[in-house]
Amino acid sequence: MTSPVSPSDHVSPRVALPAAQYTASRHAAWLGAAAVITDEVGRVLLVHPTYREDDSWLLPGGVVEAGEHPHVTCRREITEELGLDLPLSAVLAVHSFSPHHPDLQPATACPGEIRFIFDGGTLRPYQVEAIRLPHEELSEYAFLETRDAVQRLRPVDGQIMLAAYRARLGNTATAHLADGRHILDVPALDRHDVHVRYRPLWDSPLNRGPVPGPLPVQQAWAWCFIPDGRVVLVADRQRGALPMLPGGTVKKTDATPEDTLHREAAEEAQLTLTDPVRLGWVLDETGEVYGSVGPNARLRLAARVTAIGPTAVDPATGHPFARLLATPAQAAALLGWGPPGARQAQLAAETARERWGLPTARPAAIEEIPAEGMRLS
Repeated sequence: MTSPVSPSDHVSPRVALPAAQYTASRHAAWLGAAAVITDEVGRVLLVHPTYREDDSWLLPGGVVEAGEHPHVTCRREITEELGLDLPLSAVLAVHSFSPHHPDLQPATACPGEIRFIFDGGTLRPYQVEAIRLPHEELSEYAFLETRDAVQRLRPVDGQIMLAAYRARLGNTATAHLADGRHILDVPALDRHDVHVRYRPLWDSPLNRGPVPGPLPVQQAWAWCFIPDGRVVLVADRQRGALPMLPGGTVKKTDATPEDTLHREAAEEAQLTLTDPVRLGWVLDETGEVYGSVGPNARLRLAARVTAIGPTAVDPATGHPFARLLATPAQAAALLGWGPPGARQAQLAAETARERWGLPTARPAAIEEIPAEGMRLS
């Protein structure tokens, strides 16, 4: 019995191209490598090169030399530019830069570039003090909040930095970008343009005892836990959204700070809470945000979420907030509270385990709560 003949059997074999012709037919592109490096409160490290006519800044990194692997380039450049030897833990973003992009300097004959952005980790204070710049190449460095950092970078470099840093914060897969834009699904932090802002008062030490009687409580915010151990964050959908814990300012109509929490959580995130527990309070010595009212306390609580309703307009702002789910550790990083915030997140998680039997949240990608709400088991 003869075997059936496949149509492909009648296709003429492809003639091999001469080596020189094949080589000339392959796509050529530059390679670059850089790193997202932060300080302990989440500010991004940028360097200021002496050779850029437009005065723009850069992430630490540089050009991949012939025969060099991008991760080797990145570590070499960090050592040359900062005087530090840092491990690289992940590839946060891969970016394809077209040869005709408007951010290219005029008369630059670029065939296109593939840039790898690595995670250079978090520097401890002693490492920051050890930074040494090659002053013929770099005039200064700075740790900047992301909203400020994008102002100093070229537009496409700012888009790359944000996508890479958000991939690190959100524990998402490597971001794949073309000319600064995601080519696959856009993660929640990018979709809502979420930024991290360092807020010195908020990373102040947490006082565990009761609030002293004479000290008024001006704010009440809570780590609001769903059954899988994650917490809810809210973010204003306006440009440059800053994540927050649910809660807000205590009003005269609120009988207790806990009443403030229930009201604000329902208005901002459509959360129904139960059993709020006071974790402690942070001292605000001036009350400047309230018109310089003087010393006051900002209360921190933990609460259990029993229901999440459909997205609704926040009466205070006139528009809905984005609602995100994150582990407590991820939430602390997004809030920009530094090491004290990380310790507070751990305390909140321990309280949730001991009081409600909730599990430790497993590291996962930060996700958005659906507009129609969520059913909680």
